[in-house]
Amino acid sequence: MAKQTDKRPSVIASLDWWTIAIYIALLCLGWVSVCGASYDFSDTDIFSLSTRSGMQIVWIGTSLILALVILLLDDRYYDTFAYLAYALLMLLLFATIFNTHEIKGSRSWLVMGPVRLQPAEFAKFATALAISKYMSTYGFSMQRGKQFFTAIGIVVLPMILIVGQRETGSALVYLAFFLMFYREGMPGSILFTGVALVVYFVLGIRYEQTMLFYTPTSVGKFVVLLLVQVFSAGMVYVYCDDRQKAMRILAYCLGITIGFMLFAVYVIPFDIVWVQLIICAALIGYLIYQGMSTRIRNYSLIALFAVGSITFFYSASYVLNSVMEQHQRTRINVLLGLDDDLNGAGYNVHQSEIAIGSGGLWGKGFLNGTQTKLKFVPEQDTDFIFCTVGEEQGFFGSVAVLLLFLALIMRLIYLAERQPFKFGRVYGYCVLSIFLFHVFINIGMVLGLTPVIGIPLPFFSYGGSSLWGFTLLLFIFLRIDAGRNLVRS
Repeated sequence: MAKQTDKRPSVIASLDWWTIAIYIALLCLGWVSVCGASYDFSDTDIFSLSTRSGMQIVWIGTSLILALVILLLDDRYYDTFAYLAYALLMLLLFATIFNTHEIKGSRSWLVMGPVRLQPAEFAKFATALAISKYMSTYGFSMQRGKQFFTAIGIVVLPMILIVGQRETGSALVYLAFFLMFYREGMPGSILFTGVALVVYFVLGIRYEQTMLFYTPTSVGKFVVLLLVQVFSAGMVYVYCDDRQKAMRILAYCLGITIGFMLFAVYVIPFDIVWVQLIICAALIGYLIYQGMSTRIRNYSLIALFAVGSITFFYSASYVLNSVMEQHQRTRINVLLGLDDDLNGAGYNVHQSEIAIGSGGLWGKGFLNGTQTKLKFVPEQDTDFIFCTVGEEQGFFGSVAVLLLFLALIMRLIYLAERQPFKFGRVYGYCVLSIFLFHVFINIGMVLGLTPVIGIPLPFFSYGGSSLWGFTLLLFIFLRIDAGRNLVRS
C-alpha cells in the first residue's frame, strides 16, 4: 500500500495542477471550436444532444469522470497490468479487422447502437504502458539488438493491426514512439536515417521530372545520389572519427561529379545519374574494404546506410508510380506541389487555407465564420478543426492555441525528467511524443505542410474515442507522477 507521512505530500497535493489547468483550457477551447464548426443556423440550441456541440459536452463530462477514476487508482496498477492491457487491446484491434461496419472506407470503428468506438485510440496508452514496462525491466539496454528489436516489435504490432483496418493515418502515429527511443538511448544514426529517407523521398519525387541544365539528367535523382555521398562522408567523420578519410571521400565524390557535369553541359550531353551510381558503388566498396581492413564495424554500417538509401529511393519511386492507387498518388503529388487538383485531393486543404486566411489577425468572432458555416471545409469539426480556430479567432487566437499546446509539451518534458523510476520517464516521453506528433501533423495538414492522413487534434476534434484516448494517456502519466513522493510499504 502507498501511505503518506508528515513529510510527504498526498496524491492530491502532488498532482501537477499546471498540466491539469492546461488540459481544462484546451477542453474549453476545443468545445468552442466544435460548436463553431458544427453550428447550424436552423438549430440555435448549441447544448442540445442532437447537435455535435451538445454531444461534445457529454464526451467532455465523461472524460473528466474518467480522469477522476484514473487519479483514484493506485499508480502501481498501471505497471502491474501493463501487459494485460496491451494484450486485450491487441486482441480488440485484431477483432476489429473483421468488423463488417465500414465508415469512410475504414473498418476501425466498433458500432454498438448509437455509440461508436475506435480501439486504435485506446491502443496508444496500452502500447505506451507495455513499452514502458518492458524498457524498465532490469538489464534492458537499447544497445542490445534482441531487446531493441523486441521493443520495436511492441510498437510495430498495433501498427500492422491498424493498417489491416484500413486506417493508415492512425497507424503512422506510432512512429512517434521513436522519439522516446531516441531519448532512451537509441543511436542517433537511426533517427538521422529516418530523416534522410524523408528528404530523399521529398526531393527525389518532387524534382524527378526536372532536368539538370541542358542534360537528360533528373535533378531529383542527381540530388539524392549526391546527398547519399555527402551523408556517408559525414558519417565517416562522426562515427569513425576519421576526418581525413571523410574529407577525401567528399573531395573525390564532388570533384568527379563536377567534372562530368561540366563535360555533359558543355561537350556531350548525357545522363550524369549513371556516373553518380558508379561513384556510389565505388564508395560502398571502399567503405566495405575499410571495415574489413580496420575491423571497425561502423564503416560497414555506413556502407549499409548507402545501399539502403539508394534502394529506398528507387523502390519508393516504383511504389509511387506503379503500385499505389491513383487517388493515393494524387494526394502525394498535391502535397509535393506537383498537382493542384483543387476540386479533388487538394480540395480540403485549399478550403481550410481559405478559411484560416479569411480570419485575419483577430478573426470573425464566435459563430461568425463564413467558410465553416457554409460547410465549405469537409471534416471541419474533426480532422480540420483548426481551420475553425483560424477563421473565428484569427491569427492571435491560433497562436494562443499553439502556445497552449507548446506549454503542455514543455510541461510533459519537465514531468518526465523528474520521474524517479524509468517506467514513469519512458511512459512520460511516450505521451509527449504522441501529443507532439498529433499536433504537428494535424495543424501541418490543415496548413498544407504535411500529408492529409486524417488524425485528430488533441482535445479539439469532435468525438469521444479520441478525447477519452488522450485523457487516458495524460492522466495515467499524471497519476504516475503524483505517486513519486509516496513512501511504499
